[in-house]
Amino acid sequence: MDSLTMAAAAGLRARMESLELLANNLANASTAGYKADREFYDLYRSPEAAASPDVARLPLIEKPWTDYSQGTLTATGNPLDLSLDGRGFFSVDGPGGVLYTRGGGLRLARDGTLATPEGYPLRNAGGRPVRLDPALPFEIARDGAVRQSGQELARLAVTDFPQPDALVKKGGNYFHMTDPAAPGRRSAAEVHQGAIENANFNSAESAVRLVSVLRQFEMLQRALALGGEMNRRAVEEVARVS
Repeated sequence: MDSLTMAAAAGLRARMESLELLANNLANASTAGYKADREFYDLYRSPEAAASPDVARLPLIEKPWTDYSQGTLTATGNPLDLSLDGRGFFSVDGPGGVLYTRGGGLRLARDGTLATPEGYPLRNAGGRPVRLDPALPFEIARDGAVRQSGQELARLAVTDFPQPDALVKKGGNYFHMTDPAAPGRRSAAEVHQGAIENANFNSAESAVRLVSVLRQFEMLQRALALGGEMNRRAVEEVARVS
């Protein structure tokens, strides 16, 4: 395979991965607490060709990474909507263990358990589900204290990870910790009741990037077709001379 075709094919693959990331971000534009996926580019050269300085290096996305920057907070007035101002995650009991999320759109189960829309119970600082009297109003202070009738019933578990790279997305806006030994600490983030955190990317900017990537994809397709045409003509010329 010639250098033009290899470079165009590698570029197409990288652009396809970019399209997948952008499409997933746009699909979650309205997901509360969603953290955008970004791409990290690098140049690839096979180990066998490392000794040769003339071998072309090919573009690739080495790995996607998650942007943990905070989105804007929007007031809703709904007491079941929670958001965090600062670094950290709410802790919930998922089907396979503890999950972490910035999405604070909750619901109150019949037994008084505060849970996510998927039914995952919100955890308190002691690792137990937060349960309330469903017949009474409740308040959640900025330090995470949950109160009913003036009494503190629980304190939300809000965890911060100094090295969030150990977190991996697990559907929607949930994360799970891949390394159980990775240190986590109580977050200093403020809890805001009656507000949600928007996704941390601009939909309009992402749409512009999507159009740009599609144009680059088309240009690389033309380059790939040009490389194929050049190879075809070269073969025909060799056959004619022979």
